[in-house]
Amino acid sequence: MRGRRRWTLHFGGVHPILAAVKISIVIPAFNEEKLIGATLRAIGKAMDVFPGLGWECELIVCDNNSTDRTGEMARAAGAKVVFEPVNQIARARNSGAAAASGDWLIFVDADSHPSPELFAEVARAIQSGRYLAGGCTMKLDGSYPIIGMVARLWNVVSRVGKYVAGSFIFCDAAAFREIGGFDHRLFAGEELDLSKRLKRLARQRGKKLVILHRHPLVTSARKIHLYSFREHVMFLVRTVWRRGGTLNDREACHTWYDGRR
Repeated sequence: MRGRRRWTLHFGGVHPILAAVKISIVIPAFNEEKLIGATLRAIGKAMDVFPGLGWECELIVCDNNSTDRTGEMARAAGAKVVFEPVNQIARARNSGAAAASGDWLIFVDADSHPSPELFAEVARAIQSGRYLAGGCTMKLDGSYPIIGMVARLWNVVSRVGKYVAGSFIFCDAAAFREIGGFDHRLFAGEELDLSKRLKRLARQRGKKLVILHRHPLVTSARKIHLYSFREHVMFLVRTVWRRGGTLNDREACHTWYDGRR
């Protein structure tokens, strides 16, 4: 069911204000038993914002062919768990979204902790009626001078170019389905492709994408510890050399898929 609308007088004109919606929070998860417990606790606290507005909310975890206790832990925490056998982040997000019944989708990575303040900001963006989708800036869970600088640079690029980070995306569910969701041909960078297609649809609808920045998402810096500087640099070099061809190659995107945790 689409969100019910009421009409109200606003700055001399009559505008539709979304009175009630249903929010579906989708978490893709591959072998995340070490981190998903803390993530679900953080999301559980943050999602209390929505019932306070009279909105419904559901929590969906897509177990992306995990070999550990990810699915079991998610069920124990009260999440609806769906299974995606093909180990790919795009498919996991799409499978989670396919099981969702909300008017709006919020995708959160299994190693990230949104705050109640961030969810409240998302609610205000939805209520404004101006946006089709959006994301937020991010902050690493620790002090890393060089990588922190890279994260800050990404935040600038994200805000200027309106590119969403895969760790946190909110989107009108009907719009997400209209554009076909995440591209299954991509094993990395799928959020950038989604951003481009959402921006195009938003322009057609007279709406925008927004990158929220007042309450950054806290996300794990574990890849800094799990993979060497050389591995990260070589991936970037290969991606540039192959003009993005690595993004369609699961083996080339091993830092996402080799199961190192």
